[in-house]
Amino acid sequence: MSLSAIDVVREYWRLMATNNFHAVGAVLADDYVMDWPLSNERLRGRERFAAMNSEFPAHGPWRFEVHRVVGNDSEAVSDVSVTDGVQHGRAISFFTVRDGRIHRQVEFWPEPYEPPANRKHLMEPIE
Repeated sequence: MSLSAIDVVREYWRLMATNNFHAVGAVLADDYVMDWPLSNERLRGRERFAAMNSEFPAHGPWRFEVHRVVGNDSEAVSDVSVTDGVQHGRAISFFTVRDGRIHRQVEFWPEPYEPPANRKHLMEPIE
């Protein structure tokens, strides 16, 4: 039985949490491509993936909290909080999986912002 995309993505985040970014290559395909549309960047291959994550400025080990993973046999989406204890981010990642490996990842790192005052009467803070 082959793994679903959800299983592969859960393993991806488990491996990311080790902070051994070369180990993550176990779930990346030979033709792996990651796009960051918000900064108009593309990364190709396991080695560049490991180098980028290893070289990214951090104040300590990265920690990942997986809020949700949804998908099917070939596609999955994850919502994950990321922190090094100082920097905090949230990534929404779309994965395409074939033969138990991630071939394509499109990732969005939205910036938090203060809510506009004009809708304050309709909204409440998320706790």
